[in-house]
Amino acid sequence: MPIHTERHIRVICVGAGASGLLFAYKLQRSFSNFDLVIYEKNEQVGGTWWENKYPGCACDVPSHNYTWSFEPKLDWSGTYASSKEIFNYFDSFTDKYALRHYCRMRQQVVSAVWSTEDHGYHVKVRDLNTNKEIDDFCDILINAGGILNSWRWPAIPGLDSYKGTLVHTANWDESIVLDGKRVGLIGNGSSGIQVLPAILPQVKEVTTFIREPTWVSPIPGLEQHVFTAEEKEAFATRAGLLTQYRKDIERGMSGTFGVFLKNTQNQQGTREYMTKQMRDKLSGTNLEGVLIPEWSVGCRRITPGVGYLESLGAENVKVVYGNVDSVTPRGCVSGGREYPVDVLICATGFDTTFRPRFPIIGPKGNNLQDDWKNEPQSYFGIAAAGIPNYLMFLGPNSPVGNGPVLSAVEAQADYMMKLIDRYQTTNIASFSPQPDAVADFIAYKNRFMDGTVWSDGCQSWYKAGRPDGPVTALWPGSTLHYIEAMNEVRLEDWETTYSGNRFDWLGNGYSQTECDETADWAYYIRGEDDGEYHSRGKKRRIATKSGTVKADAGSFQVFPKI
Repeated sequence: MPIHTERHIRVICVGAGASGLLFAYKLQRSFSNFDLVIYEKNEQVGGTWWENKYPGCACDVPSHNYTWSFEPKLDWSGTYASSKEIFNYFDSFTDKYALRHYCRMRQQVVSAVWSTEDHGYHVKVRDLNTNKEIDDFCDILINAGGILNSWRWPAIPGLDSYKGTLVHTANWDESIVLDGKRVGLIGNGSSGIQVLPAILPQVKEVTTFIREPTWVSPIPGLEQHVFTAEEKEAFATRAGLLTQYRKDIERGMSGTFGVFLKNTQNQQGTREYMTKQMRDKLSGTNLEGVLIPEWSVGCRRITPGVGYLESLGAENVKVVYGNVDSVTPRGCVSGGREYPVDVLICATGFDTTFRPRFPIIGPKGNNLQDDWKNEPQSYFGIAAAGIPNYLMFLGPNSPVGNGPVLSAVEAQADYMMKLIDRYQTTNIASFSPQPDAVADFIAYKNRFMDGTVWSDGCQSWYKAGRPDGPVTALWPGSTLHYIEAMNEVRLEDWETTYSGNRFDWLGNGYSQTECDETADWAYYIRGEDDGEYHSRGKKRRIATKSGTVKADAGSFQVFPKI
């Protein structure tokens, strides 16, 4: 065989949400001689955007930028799109690029065990339709299961004794009738903030239980806006308008990173702006003192909160500040008082520990679930020491709250493609990050986090709910910083084993070019040097079109209008 022969590989991907679908697209676009199967526990693709159907469910990222960089959508309804619109985007993406044939629906991966002999994973999959298990095998295992998909009930005594209608936002029952009902709402995170204004016109009364303060305000220039038919038409017909609009928003989101650094002008300016916005909207409610945090903006995820603060002052809203101590058959008890409700909505979030949802057993018999029991420690958010040929999307310390997240997902997918290319065209048997490299990365990350607002004493899923815990969810830098860090595979950080001599991939002495009679066998003879640049700096300046954009004078980002 000639050098760099593409051997056949089999890949299993867990999850057909946004990340899993992007992985399939990227693999299909660049590779041949592979088998890919995506096992998905739901009956539809789309992941969290198919699962979450609660009233008001939407994304807190501007809709035109909650897309893949190369796949714009012309007709979003507004600045913040509903979960149904976002699901339709990813569902259409699946059909446009013929990705559905890779997907096996209602199939849940229940275990993956590394075989040193076979240099791959023996995977057990449960058919959720029949409850029968099947065995599969892959050379490379991809976990695209996501973060916000394992919902949980709150640990409140007596919850199972409640006699009314009990529902979790992430497992919403669309047959629930709210009209004229007394509703209890537990939680004021992103889901609870979206639910309240959405159900307010229907219900008789809402008692919302708020445990702690949180920052709620759109960033300047990114208030909710419903796009008119004329604006949608302009996006579709005016060359370059939509691309420029998306670029301006993306630049703005990337330009907010200074907000997350302590004692910066961005942090101070954002705090002053959001404090004023919240005070204005809470005027007359006497809630400013309990809802406006003392900790820094960004310690917890910021939410635009469209209509939320205004809803707290409505006549049919009762705000109870403090923990729900217990649940009775009739309702909730807080501060010694019972609040009867007909429907109890738990907007209480997900298991965000990053531990895999199923056992992943490495070559030494180690289970990644146990390895990450106390603290998840990944290599750049995509791999784990001691677990070969295993890659993940949005693992620990990925930039999930540092800027535009889908751009980071694309960077992860591209990095995976580089690793897979090297695996397929050489005789690599296994690859995994070195334990020392992971330890050094975690040490660097921890030092960096000391200078960020994420280390403030707020209770956040960024720190697995522990106010004083290590920041396990976020990247130590901006999203643009992450994209540059992920641009090149640092093989010196990876442990690699080979089948046979490490240079067996050199083959029979022939090149791939000589095996292609339609190729130019003298392709390197040119009239001028049009080859790639070799310094990282030169390549970055070319890729980013350095010198073509006017630098912003201010440090507090105001986003563009169309």
